[in-house]
Amino acid sequence: MTGSLPTQSIPLTTPQRWRAYWVCVGIAALTILDLTKVNVALPSIEAAFGVGSTELQLIVSGYVLTFGLTLVPAGRIGDQRSRRTMFLIGLTGFLVTSVVCAVAPNVTVLLIGRLLQGVAAGIQMPQVLGLVQQMFQGSERGRAFGLFGATIGIATAFGPTLGGLLIAVGGASDGWRWIFWMNVPLAAAAIVFAAMWLPGPPDRPARKLELDPFGLLLFAVTVVALMFPFLFTTGSPTDDPNRWWTLVVFVFALTGFIAWERRYAATGRHPLVPLALFSISSYRNGTALATAYFTAMPATFLLTTLYLQQGLELEPVYAGMVTIGFALTSAVSSWWGGRVVDRIGRPLVVWGLVVILVGLGASVVLAITTAPEVTPWVMAAALSVAGVGGGLVIAPNQTLALSDVPVRQGGLAGSVGQLGQRIGTAVGTAVALSLFYATIWREGDGASGSLEVYHHAYGYGMIAVALFLAVALALGLADLGARRRQRRALGDEEEAGEASDGR
Repeated sequence: MTGSLPTQSIPLTTPQRWRAYWVCVGIAALTILDLTKVNVALPSIEAAFGVGSTELQLIVSGYVLTFGLTLVPAGRIGDQRSRRTMFLIGLTGFLVTSVVCAVAPNVTVLLIGRLLQGVAAGIQMPQVLGLVQQMFQGSERGRAFGLFGATIGIATAFGPTLGGLLIAVGGASDGWRWIFWMNVPLAAAAIVFAAMWLPGPPDRPARKLELDPFGLLLFAVTVVALMFPFLFTTGSPTDDPNRWWTLVVFVFALTGFIAWERRYAATGRHPLVPLALFSISSYRNGTALATAYFTAMPATFLLTTLYLQQGLELEPVYAGMVTIGFALTSAVSSWWGGRVVDRIGRPLVVWGLVVILVGLGASVVLAITTAPEVTPWVMAAALSVAGVGGGLVIAPNQTLALSDVPVRQGGLAGSVGQLGQRIGTAVGTAVALSLFYATIWREGDGASGSLEVYHHAYGYGMIAVALFLAVALALGLADLGARRRQRRALGDEEEAGEASDGR
């Protein structure tokens, strides 16, 4: 294989496509790992820098904020110019900012590094989904998204285990730095492979890059105003209630953004977010469902890790290992789901959500009712059941959501969907953490509290998770009902047409 850069005008062979695919998916997994493996390092970072809950929340949610802000414009640029180039830019930035975080001498530098790392992640992630859309079609695309979902599922659930292992190896004081150092050699290797294997842009007439600058400004205000109050929700009695007023700004900014985008499109120009995407019911429903799902699941892993570390006083590596079963079972079911989603469709996702609710419900009951020495084992078993359902949601839903989206808008459509997931992650994490820590403050007077206090804290946090998953299930059922009504209506039209021809 040479270092020449293939373009879409020269169709890639199957081996070339899959080599490029695994480079993209590997980096997507590394990006998602940084959402979960850092969670387990929060107690170590707190001890290293003596910071409070607000700073710790920003280390996690600040990354999510800048990630979300960058997704849509980066996806737009990739669609219009070169997804390969944008992928390499984002990947290089991710490598550099990982070094900044790893050597941070204080929490200020660490926060700056995390914010910029989120920008880099937001540049590269939409290119992954756009490239998958570009390289694969039909049932092969379902297989690709199935493997993508399996990989992301492993990364999401295995992150706490990997983070805990790195802390154990690196030591209690500086082990958290290894979490960021790990990114450096992996990103460096990926840059080399991406330069060799990723396809260039399709051959098409060159056109001026359109970014809709005013729309971009309104978009940024909308996202920040929505996420800001959740970024500063820690569950502490000192949380400023005035932060919720930014939601008023969000409503006005969103209204202005929609009006501007419609006006911009009416002039014949290309808006930042083509609102026509949301007229595609499969895309609209799949994006809403994914947002609700990701509001729940990252918060689940964070709450479980905190409960095991602080309530049961497990070492980070052992606390992280409890989620391994979820990672493995979700990988298998995601791979299978990607292969059969074209045949089964939306019912596959609905049953996946039911299984998740059953598995997580069992996990909470077992966490509260079993003896501490067996609790991690039974929780791991219950989470393994939930993982089966998780795999049936992520990849099949992604396939269904993008099935009717034009390939030329694949990166943008994927980035809007990813934005919903990142906003969901920030909101769900903030709600769950605030319930967790508010319970500790209320029942433990701000101290660590007894095991019973942690039982209550974990239970209240997981009630929020269950509600978010219930919303996802309701969306899935609504979409399933709409699809069945459409099929019946189409069947009635065909029967009427046949009867008319018979006359």
